[in-house]
Amino acid sequence: MNGLDRFMEFVASGVFLCVGFRKIWGYRHRPKPLEASQPRLPFGLPHATIVVVGVLEVTAALALLTPHATLVPLAAAMLALMMIAAGIYHVRRHEPAAPTVVLFLLTIFVIVGRW
Repeated sequence: MNGLDRFMEFVASGVFLCVGFRKIWGYRHRPKPLEASQPRLPFGLPHATIVVVGVLEVTAALALLTPHATLVPLAAAMLALMMIAAGIYHVRRHEPAAPTVVLFLLTIFVIVGRW
């Protein structure tokens, strides 16, 4: 592992800390409703679900800061799986998924850097 890998872990941790805290404390608006052609999809996630996702993101981001060799890849893998789920959610709602893809690639870089 070189300095770039550790720097990217700090960047990923900072981004996910900010995103997670925003989900915990700043989520007050309702997502836009889906079109009538897709009634089987949910109209949005409940506030409690968003808070749980935010707590998981903050926990994984804090785990990225630890020097443990086994904890960092597991936290990054959890974040990568969450970004896959978030990407699917945004694509199904016809919302832009580019930020989710960038965060997914960032977590993949951390996983590969630790491998």
